[in-house]
Amino acid sequence: MPSERAADEARIRQQIDVIVESIRAKDLEALMAVYTTDVVSYDVEPPLQHLGTAAKARNWANAFAFFETVNYEIRDLTLTVGDDVAFGYAFARLSGTGRNGAAMAGMWVRVTYGLRKIDGTWLIAHDQVSVPLDILSGKGVTDLEP
Repeated sequence: MPSERAADEARIRQQIDVIVESIRAKDLEALMAVYTTDVVSYDVEPPLQHLGTAAKARNWANAFAFFETVNYEIRDLTLTVGDDVAFGYAFARLSGTGRNGAAMAGMWVRVTYGLRKIDGTWLIAHDQVSVPLDILSGKGVTDLEP
């Protein structure tokens, strides 16, 4: 019988799988179900923060509109799980085919999740997506791979 921590980690990994599957299906409703209503998101695009599921949904709706087909990958997900709070980090890549038919390889980004267990369900209360910065040029480095 797995410990409660192991069971919670498995539940969180299932939620991350929902993110992957929902993005690939461009299913905004299923995707938003894994976030708290007051999620705080630090995404790669402006502004500095996006507050609430409506803002998070707008970001994903914009991405879905850009792609004809979309793929999402997560690698090296590492989790630390407490009783009702957890955090995780991984590498992620959004890629696919644009509306013009061009293949888009996407870029690997760093993603961090802050999760809360609410009524027995693990939900993302905070996420952050970033790319490394080349200090000298002031530009993001988008050609790195895990």
